[in-house]
Amino acid sequence: MPLPQEKYYTTEEFYAMPEDIRAELVNGEIVYMAAPSRLHQEISHELMFAITGYIKEKGGKCRVFAAPFNVQLKENEDVVLEPDICVICDTDKLTKRGCIGAPDWVIEIASPSNPSHDYITKLNLYNSAGVHEYWIVEPINETVYVYDMDGGELPLKTYSFRDAIKVGIYENLSINFSSFDLGDAAP
Repeated sequence: MPLPQEKYYTTEEFYAMPEDIRAELVNGEIVYMAAPSRLHQEISHELMFAITGYIKEKGGKCRVFAAPFNVQLKENEDVVLEPDICVICDTDKLTKRGCIGAPDWVIEIASPSNPSHDYITKLNLYNSAGVHEYWIVEPINETVYVYDMDGGELPLKTYSFRDAIKVGIYENLSINFSSFDLGDAAP
């Protein structure tokens, strides 16, 4: 959730902040983020493992990154987000700071403290930047919302953790949350 501020922050000012501060820059406003829960981290780890394993098995060139990893969606805008997971297939977008340009696929693991940030703010920013596919994972109610953004509209499909979810940017990858080892962190 953004804290009240009187200043508009630029991308350069944002990048000059100490590295131990978890925050995003949304249209000149700094949005501070709390540390993720253990369940959030378990899901992130399992997703990274599944996606990275698939890409390596297929000899793909796409790169997978987990937060903290900065994504500046457009070069001339003061927006820097930190997706929980992003897949970037155009490696020319990668910089020393992170990524400049839209990832192909973004996954956010929703935080109960600020759901509108993932469901409204980030959804609209990712859509306008050209992200192809956006998933919002809801750990508490074990639901995954999948947005296919290639058509210009935002068709939404809803899945449970019991479903095998087809990844739109890959021909034959499905993610099955029921196979994840979440230990005793599961709700």
